[in-house]
Amino acid sequence: MSDRKATLSIDGIDEAIELPIYSGTIGPDVVDVGALTSKGMFTYDPGFVSTAACESQITFIDGGKGTLLHRGYPIDQLANQSDYLETCYLLLYGELPSAEEKETFVTTITNHTMVHAQLATFFNGFRRDAHPMAIMCGVVGALSAFYHDSLDINDAKHREIAAHRLIAKMPTLAAMVYKYNIGQPFMYPDNSMDYAENFLHMMFGNPCEPSNVSPVLAKAMDRIFILHADHEQNASTSTVRLAGSSGANPFACIAAGIAALWGPSHGGANEAVLEMLEEIGDVYHIDEYVARAKDKNDPFRLMGFGHRVYKNFDPRAKVMKESADEVLAELGIENDPLLAIAKRLEEIALEDEYFIEKKLYPNVDFYSGIILKAMGIPTSMFTVIFAVGRTVGWIAHWHEMISGSYRIGRPRQLYTGYAQRDFTPMDER
Repeated sequence: MSDRKATLSIDGIDEAIELPIYSGTIGPDVVDVGALTSKGMFTYDPGFVSTAACESQITFIDGGKGTLLHRGYPIDQLANQSDYLETCYLLLYGELPSAEEKETFVTTITNHTMVHAQLATFFNGFRRDAHPMAIMCGVVGALSAFYHDSLDINDAKHREIAAHRLIAKMPTLAAMVYKYNIGQPFMYPDNSMDYAENFLHMMFGNPCEPSNVSPVLAKAMDRIFILHADHEQNASTSTVRLAGSSGANPFACIAAGIAALWGPSHGGANEAVLEMLEEIGDVYHIDEYVARAKDKNDPFRLMGFGHRVYKNFDPRAKVMKESADEVLAELGIENDPLLAIAKRLEEIALEDEYFIEKKLYPNVDFYSGIILKAMGIPTSMFTVIFAVGRTVGWIAHWHEMISGSYRIGRPRQLYTGYAQRDFTPMDER
């Protein structure tokens, strides 16, 4: 119990209410407002922006300092010195693996990359031109119908098996969505490849010839997965936790997270970057659009600059910029008009006093959009790839909640509708 308390005085209530104050390892203190319910009152916090809805040991963000820690490790160290599956192990189990533990984990994930053969026929129920995220919501939710041998959420082994299956099968499903959209045959996973390399193989390979995946592109994709692996209590992660609090199976919970991620205010940000570049159209129009972005009365906004959480800089952006430079150099892309616009916007953002003063630096979405565009991945697939990387974060938060003490989520409301009134028969209205 906390020794510190906040005292709240409310008009109409004679006795002051004492509310415990708790401190985390790092970050702001929190006030426990649970005692208000017994007084017939709730707090009002639209968007839950001032509410800690859970206790977690997984990820910490300090937006003012530009800090992102996974289990205490800075994101740039993980992106530069680790790989995605090692980061997955860290998020799931709390510690970096030994060499033996990592080998076992990688082997386990690799051996789970295949999906049930009947899932291929499940795809036929979708239109070929369906949005990839629409298909992902359906097929991930359907996994519970194919893998119902690991749905006992109270069994720690079942939870672990479900986690391994989700991490392993998401790249396979994502690649199947892409292949289905373009009318090409599905590609089987290749167990000789690593996680990111295998994903690119399933995306761009074909059965007629062996895949030849560039190590530079595979490394860039691995970094994209790492940099999107978790981001604390955002909209999709909170959705997964809320769905999980009802006792729903993990596949259903991750499908709920995918649905939340689909929103343009969340996972669609890098997609919005490409749409902005297409709207600008030509490097000769950049000055005009930058001027519009600076005009408070103009609704146009430059996408991919600044961040609602990071008030200083996005710690993921520097690493992603390095990958963007490496990918563009590897592919030798010089004449793509959208990438030319992006590179010029980046130069302006890093040099223009307006952007520097307002700390509107290019963020992770800006650079990831450039990388994915350069690789030839269609814009509609950007959020799907985000979902692949974020799956481990979702499942880690779900597992943390289910394995501890929790209660079903039940947000309250400030009701402003009609008070009770009597029904009026049809002939009297």
